[in-house]
Amino acid sequence: MGSIYKRGATYWIKYYRGGRPFRESTHSNKMTAARRLLALREGQIVEGRFPGLASEKLRFEDLVQDYLSDYVVNQKKSWDDAERYARYLKEAFGGLRAMEITSDKIAAYIEQRRKNGSSNATINRELGALRRIFNLAAHQQPPKVFQVPPIPHLKEHNIRTGFLEHDEFLSLRGALPDHQKVPVTIGYWTGMRLGEIVSLQWRQVDFDRGLLRLEPGTTKSGEGRSIPFLGDLGDVLDRWRKATIERWPSCPWVCHYAGQQLTRLTRAWKTACRRVGLEGRLFHDLRRTAIRNMVRAGISERVAMQISGHKTRSVFDRYDIVSERDLCEAADRLNTHFRVLPFAGSRATVWRGKD
Repeated sequence: MGSIYKRGATYWIKYYRGGRPFRESTHSNKMTAARRLLALREGQIVEGRFPGLASEKLRFEDLVQDYLSDYVVNQKKSWDDAERYARYLKEAFGGLRAMEITSDKIAAYIEQRRKNGSSNATINRELGALRRIFNLAAHQQPPKVFQVPPIPHLKEHNIRTGFLEHDEFLSLRGALPDHQKVPVTIGYWTGMRLGEIVSLQWRQVDFDRGLLRLEPGTTKSGEGRSIPFLGDLGDVLDRWRKATIERWPSCPWVCHYAGQQLTRLTRAWKTACRRVGLEGRLFHDLRRTAIRNMVRAGISERVAMQISGHKTRSVFDRYDIVSERDLCEAADRLNTHFRVLPFAGSRATVWRGKD
């Protein structure tokens, strides 16, 4: 049974859990506040939800550290993203106790990020990290928090429409230095991620069978895959290999500058885009373009996903990719069913029904 007593003008409460006494200040001089807090604690103890007073003093920074440690322990590949999300979240919630992060504070965070120009998709990634931070704390033994605040998921307008037509790709590639032409060609024909491209070594290029081999553990999904040479990729790789052997024979990297591994293309990419009138295009547009080109060419979605490394079919919805061949076949079938002549120039469609 708990009790209430005073220290000076402030009421304190005393209660027991597992035979151990706990004393806690109400920070109030009102008896009603003391009774409410005592009833709350006794209810938590009965229901097994009382984590101890230390958990109520737990700071948000402590939870973030556990979140980042989880990435290290499980060797997750998106460490850079996790670290960036954690930085934004700590700027907003740093110094607060975990229990002080409420729906109102989360809503204020969303509003501030929007004012800073962040899209709903970007904010959702950060909210996902916040949700993960609290879920990790709640599932520890013993739990560090007993309640995860409600964290919304914002509606995303994430149809992505950045594509390069073939002539635009050729113009862009022509404006790049030789060492940058290689990753751009790989990206355009295969849809590989930039990280996968710059990690390629010559031992992974099978010229005899015309394949690029990505080893397990080197891709975002962790799964290996084989990618066939498409378009002029084989010719570009063969010429670049000969140049590499002649000038930098000990270089293992496919994408390199003077024998040193190439890790980014930002400056040269932007310069080339500006030079050929494609300012604002992203390297990731090559990934979208490769998938669209494969679907247009009649390659099945399953095979296109296997080549590009996508795990779910939702990519076709996000990239707004529709098989034009399927659309045309659908129109032909409908016209045949109703016996309608296809549209031809300015000539009106003719109804060929029985009436």
